[in-house]
Amino acid sequence: MGLFGSRRKKHGLYYLLPGMTRANREKRRRVFRWSILVGLLAAGAFSSLLWYVNR
Repeated sequence: MGLFGSRRKKHGLYYLLPGMTRANREKRRRVFRWSILVGLLAAGAFSSLLWYVNR
């Protein structure tokens, strides 16, 4: 027992609201990464289109 509680990681996840489980966090992380990738691809396509039009 340390100064601020036990040093062991807690295996049970306490959550207050529905949708705060580990599976939901992993799903949100996956959606976030894919949205960043799609946003970068869309920005690259749009910037190359603008470059080609103004060339």
